[in-house]
Amino acid sequence: MTNQEHPAAGAAERRRAEIAQGIAAVRARIAAACAAAGRDEDELTLIAVTKTFPASDVRLLAGLGITDVGENRDQEARPKAAECADLPLTWHFVGSLQTNKARAVAGYADVVHSVDRSRLVTALSDAAVRAERTLRCLVQVSLDEAEGRGGAAPADVPRIADEISAADGLDLGGVMAVAPLGADPAPAFARLAAIAADMQGNHSHARIVSAGMSGDLEQAIACGATHLRVGTALLGGRRAIVR
Repeated sequence: MTNQEHPAAGAAERRRAEIAQGIAAVRARIAAACAAAGRDEDELTLIAVTKTFPASDVRLLAGLGITDVGENRDQEARPKAAECADLPLTWHFVGSLQTNKARAVAGYADVVHSVDRSRLVTALSDAAVRAERTLRCLVQVSLDEAEGRGGAAPADVPRIADEISAADGLDLGGVMAVAPLGADPAPAFARLAAIAADMQGNHSHARIVSAGMSGDLEQAIACGATHLRVGTALLGGRRAIVR
């Protein structure tokens, strides 16, 4: 029986082809940006941000060689991670995180990119110890004045980094930031690189610089990003398929 007689199978094959095309295009952009910056592609980790996309897309991504998946809402991430628990994936929580969600997120996330205040450090530490897990945490840095986007002021980053480093169940991984809206991202990413270098002066192992998304990954790579959080360029426009 052909795929035309099995519409679901045909749709799955078409979706796999779409995602494969997206991965190839993003990998080509990364290769070109690394060549321009004189960097090795192996220095970059590509995180597929799968918010609003179903677990079936996560499975397709994994089958196509993606090993890192990002989510920004616990109510969506938790069931998706559970459904894909058999896959060899590293789960990244990349969205703003309320302290009352720390225990839930600590149950499945391997890396939390959005640690920006002392209360969250304490909540994540308590949750990680309770879950008998170690969470790698990044200090989210605010690179603009926009409200609602999260992030610690640059002056507060050293203190929060020290708190993460000293906390039970947590491992300081580095920094994360989102480029300011409506502005050239390069100067902001250059500031983040300088903040990351300062952090490494006191915490030499904290080498992650999480920066760059679908629209600005080239500028992030030029400024030393190690982790790229890419959604739309891999998976297409957001879909309201996950409730």
